[in-house]
Amino acid sequence: MPAVPSVSPITGAETSEYYIHTTDGNFVDNAGRTLLLRGVNLSGSAKAPVGKPSYVLEGFWEAAENGGESFVGQPLNLEDGSADVHLARLRGWGFNMLRYVVTWEALEHAGPGKYDYDFMDYTVQVLRKCKEYGFKVFMDPHQDVWSRFSGGSGAPYWTLPACGINPRNFTATEAAIIHPEYPTASDTDPASLPAMIWSTNYGRLASRTIFTLFFAGNDFAPKCVIDGQNIQDYLQSHYIAAMGELADRIADAGDLLDECVLGWDTMNEPFEGMLGWVDLNKSSDRQTNMLKKGSAPTPAQSFRLGMGQAQTVEKWDFGSFGPKKTGKVTVDPKGTKMWAELSTEPDNVHPKWGWKRDPEWKLSECIWAQHGVWDIETGYIAQPDYFLRVPGEDREVEAIEDYWRPHFQAFAKRIRQAHPDAILFVQPPVFAQPPSIEQEDLKGRCCYSPHYYDGLTLVSRHWNWFNADALGVLRGRYSSPLAAVKIGESAIRKSIQEQLGELKRDVDILGPYPTLIGEIGTPFDMDAKKSYGWTDNGKYLGDYSNQQKALDASLNAADGPNSLNYTVWTYCPDSCHEWGDGWNMEDLSLWSTDDMKGAGREEFSMGEHVRDSSGDKLLGSRTPTLRGNPPLTDGSLGKSLPSGWRNQYDFLTDGARAVRAFCRPFPTAVVGAPKRIDFNIAKAEFKLVVRVRPEDALRTSDSSSTLGGKESALPTEIYIPVIHFADEKLLGQEEGTNTASSDGGEAASVPISPSRNASTINLSPIIPPPTIASSTSTLLPQASCDLALSVEVSSGRYEVQGQTLKWWYSVPSEGEEDAEYTISIKRAGGPMKVKYDEGVLSAGAGMWEWIRGSLCQGCTIM
Repeated sequence: MPAVPSVSPITGAETSEYYIHTTDGNFVDNAGRTLLLRGVNLSGSAKAPVGKPSYVLEGFWEAAENGGESFVGQPLNLEDGSADVHLARLRGWGFNMLRYVVTWEALEHAGPGKYDYDFMDYTVQVLRKCKEYGFKVFMDPHQDVWSRFSGGSGAPYWTLPACGINPRNFTATEAAIIHPEYPTASDTDPASLPAMIWSTNYGRLASRTIFTLFFAGNDFAPKCVIDGQNIQDYLQSHYIAAMGELADRIADAGDLLDECVLGWDTMNEPFEGMLGWVDLNKSSDRQTNMLKKGSAPTPAQSFRLGMGQAQTVEKWDFGSFGPKKTGKVTVDPKGTKMWAELSTEPDNVHPKWGWKRDPEWKLSECIWAQHGVWDIETGYIAQPDYFLRVPGEDREVEAIEDYWRPHFQAFAKRIRQAHPDAILFVQPPVFAQPPSIEQEDLKGRCCYSPHYYDGLTLVSRHWNWFNADALGVLRGRYSSPLAAVKIGESAIRKSIQEQLGELKRDVDILGPYPTLIGEIGTPFDMDAKKSYGWTDNGKYLGDYSNQQKALDASLNAADGPNSLNYTVWTYCPDSCHEWGDGWNMEDLSLWSTDDMKGAGREEFSMGEHVRDSSGDKLLGSRTPTLRGNPPLTDGSLGKSLPSGWRNQYDFLTDGARAVRAFCRPFPTAVVGAPKRIDFNIAKAEFKLVVRVRPEDALRTSDSSSTLGGKESALPTEIYIPVIHFADEKLLGQEEGTNTASSDGGEAASVPISPSRNASTINLSPIIPPPTIASSTSTLLPQASCDLALSVEVSSGRYEVQGQTLKWWYSVPSEGEEDAEYTISIKRAGGPMKVKYDEGVLSAGAGMWEWIRGSLCQGCTIM
């Protein structure tokens, strides 16, 4: 590791003890240790106001048209004490990084330039709470298919009429699929929304149009001018200004930058719109985040639908073998248009939002017809390659280079006005390589942050015996998709690891920076929600074995030689079985209120279902509340939890799903760098190989280097989860054992206590101390945690504190060869026995009585 600088590469100021560098392809602490930052997205629920999940139609349009609603309370409730419980759980799982979801709508829902400062102040309070628990955070300006009001999340409602659009007509024209209006606005059944069909909105008129305007309106829609600005500049300037206001508020807090908030992601999963489209009469294979499922109009057909003209379009389905065309379907809007009527803006001024529209921009007409792309009367596409070439230039569009990169530069400049040392997390469109970005923009503070999902499992909601190298197919590595097929679990796991390795290599385009997979995860509502007991007379209730296999395949891929940072999608404090994450029937939360066990759930008001006047249709649920006194009100981890969890293991497993897959050992700080990480969850065996060079000698507090040839001043630190390595005495000795082995062989028994211990438990043994020095470290005492470990090291010495193993070894002297050291960690006595091999220990009713919880926010993605 090259010696870390003692001053900021941007400001020149001396770096603090908690400063994190991005150098030599890694995150590096101020002493020179390589860091792995792993955690979750907090939270999928933050895409909507509290108590307004995407399936609720009542008040959906009316509230938006009147200025929207406050997002205060998303992602955590700071009033009832549940925030401490959720953050303690995440910290106990070993996570040290949060991708903090915030939408443009939450900041500027009341109208252009009207900011919700109450929400910004609330966000500062939540970030301070995250800091208390030792988390590092990067902010995520989140969007999906543009906005809640076009079937996703992100932008405020007023951006749609600003584009000359009437979103109330999206459903009739199929310009977007809206969850609360599915399948039709007059006969809604939101629970029947097919899995991932929301993402087909990227292939529909609303998203295609708005993203084209947002990134390239100046070139392709020059007539679209409001308040004297082209719609591109109008939208981008408001978006960047809103995020900048939040960045200012975080900076003004005075105690969050760099110590907690490391930087900002770029716009979540940006979309190229129609930029680069070869022929508007045909589908395109250039865009990488468009799923074909249900009706699939070409751009030309969507233009006509948007003007109320009936079209017969292809119909697709997605089965075990991927997408397939199943026929055709006729969509008839019956004259209803997506475009706003002229009467909505008397004298070209909007009566609510106040902008003045240029007279050349005619409402009630498709803007692409106004620019000569097609003829409304005949439906003829006059310029099928309109979006293929840069206007005025004889070259094809490169959407990311030509349009995404300038937006990134403007966004980064504004963020760094508030946060000079911000790490810029670079996220181009899904599966696309990043563009080359000048170092004068990155300034040595950068991280590449792509997303990765096992697409077949995500869309089919099934863990299959075959899969495919999706990244290789999209990047043209195979002559036929059949050549990309992988058969069997071993081949699938290897393929996913290779795909993540390829994504990691993409960072070389940017420079020697770290890579963090911003989203990775798996659905929990597989196979018609059989894990929830919804099939086979409840036979598979609590069986998350397939989810564990799928999630372990992805997270195992981040291990191995990749040694990747990541934030799993997602953790939702209000997740429930019926509605999942509360957004478009997504269900990827690592924890759910409905997976809490025993009488502890009865200590909470889980909310009342709200049905329509006939009582037939479920419209939503009232946000549940915590009963009793709020716990941990001062945020101190030294306090004890109220009764309800028998011990630390009980607390960490209650409500968790496939916990053994995501709660896994990993090195949080390494003297040198990880060469390989391996973890077998069935055998509870972990192995780490580190490479140590003379230049990896650590820098001490007086800015000098620790001399090589002797033991490092600071240790390598490894998170060792109680989930996998708990000692039997921690689990209880009273009575009963489980009889099922996780791998079919012999394993240590897990004692069971059928009775509930009413005494309080202390969380401090399970909360890992911050790896990076922090002024709040005194809140994280390193008490002993009961682990059953068998450890072998090739060199050096180790000790265990709580769930952290500290390992010291020698650093080679200058001129000596690089060293490699290995540590192997097993559970003494063999792996714990589990019923479904999904991570929640079970031995029938007795164990369910033992695993229970009492503190959650209750039932109130991507």
